[in-house]
Amino acid sequence: MLSCSRSLLSQTIKRKTKTKAKNKTKTRLKTNKNISRKQKFIAKNQQLEDNEEEEEEEGFNLKSSAPSHSHGVQPLGNLYFNPGSINSRNTGLGNLQILSDELVLEILGLLEGTQLGVLATVSKSFYVFTSHEPLWRNLVLDNLKGGFLYNRSWKVTYISTFCPSFDVSWNSRFSGLRVKDFYSDYLFQSWLCANLEMKPEWLERDNIIRKRGISLDDFVVTFEEPNRPVLLEGCIDNWDALGKWDRDYLVNLCGDVQFSVGPVKMRLEDYFSYSDQVKEERPLYLFDPKFAEKIPNLGSEYEVPVYFREDLFSVLGKERPDYRWIIIGPAGSGSSFHIDPNSTSAWNAVIRGTKKWVLFPPDVVPPGVHPSPDGAEVACPVSIIEWFMNFYGATKNWKKRPIECICKAGEVIFVPNGWWHLVINLEESIAITQNYVSRRNLLNVLDFLKKPNASELVSGTRDRINLYEKFKNAIEASFPGTIDELTLEAEEKKAQQKKMSFWDSVTDSKVGAFKFSF
Repeated sequence: MLSCSRSLLSQTIKRKTKTKAKNKTKTRLKTNKNISRKQKFIAKNQQLEDNEEEEEEEGFNLKSSAPSHSHGVQPLGNLYFNPGSINSRNTGLGNLQILSDELVLEILGLLEGTQLGVLATVSKSFYVFTSHEPLWRNLVLDNLKGGFLYNRSWKVTYISTFCPSFDVSWNSRFSGLRVKDFYSDYLFQSWLCANLEMKPEWLERDNIIRKRGISLDDFVVTFEEPNRPVLLEGCIDNWDALGKWDRDYLVNLCGDVQFSVGPVKMRLEDYFSYSDQVKEERPLYLFDPKFAEKIPNLGSEYEVPVYFREDLFSVLGKERPDYRWIIIGPAGSGSSFHIDPNSTSAWNAVIRGTKKWVLFPPDVVPPGVHPSPDGAEVACPVSIIEWFMNFYGATKNWKKRPIECICKAGEVIFVPNGWWHLVINLEESIAITQNYVSRRNLLNVLDFLKKPNASELVSGTRDRINLYEKFKNAIEASFPGTIDELTLEAEEKKAQQKKMSFWDSVTDSKVGAFKFSF
């Protein structure tokens, strides 16, 4: 949530110009009191540092297709520039005005659709709160599962499904009631994050190592063993998927087969219809681990790049944890900060679109992320866009800066085990990702699987408790002596290891698992 010190009102767009600060720090605040539906800007504080040439921040741009807030909600800071105004949020809530917006919405989340509809008639304030889209999204997903056709908004989708006689057409009165003098940072930021463009400065840093035509041995020595990310070019040029996997092909091929989309299952055609219309802070993400079993052609139209073909989890056969996914999502969708499951490494190949990646090494917890001490849970309370708004700028001055890149169609990124990473789609994207275990990472995975709380950490399999014994026994049967050999090598290396640089020492992950849930 946006802090008072960074009130959305105080954010204004500025053209890029070069300025030089003199003497003391100066703070300038430009406020536009007449924010119209056609304006694309909101206000932002600009600080000028002592004796430092600095480029003025461009601020936050709204997407060209962004509508004004459907109910006229304004950021709380606007109230202070309208001294004669009274916040209708408070008057309409009565005695409940002492509750935070989050708590009000949490209470409303206990109600059914008809109850929300009745409550909306009590006051304009309750009308605004009961129209909050995430409330209706939860109702649709809980009641309809994947059996719905998205219709402009989650509220309209729910009403058109359960009350088909109700007129929800564009020219009906259902288009939305605008409420005067309603101020709420919490409600406004949800709309704002759904309609913000990614700032150019969030995209310009590209400090990952890129390689084309690297040999397998070079990859192992330079990247896999020292646990370093790398972006690989040209290694999937032979994939049939690169030429075939567009919307029309996938929809025709998959037909009525349903894929995992967040907590529900949907047909691809229905999902694309949703993704074309949706404007929300956290769009649903298609993330299916059984795509190749459902549509064998999808599994045959790509192949694992040569660098990742040693996958020791394959000794478990059908009992191996989930390891490969097809990923489809609109611009703005993605995955907030997480570590890949079961201490595995991963590769991600973009087939359509582009993805922005931000990665932190295992010993650096990203700002705004709060893992539990045992690693079983990871709390990232803000959305991806809000993370960029509130935390990204601070990482510029960190000694251990994140690794960043934009991964385009035809490129593959290697994500070493234990690395925190965030991914956001800059446009509609289609990708394949797989998690794997090689000899370089085998001991890490075994250590992870035998942790005392493995039943909470392990993911992607029903048998979390016995996975360690099953995997170890299968490795010993398939590759006798391998575990002992790797253990001896690790002990010798540790004994000989002198003080090494950070980049050469991040070879192990001591943090928790990530469970795929969006």
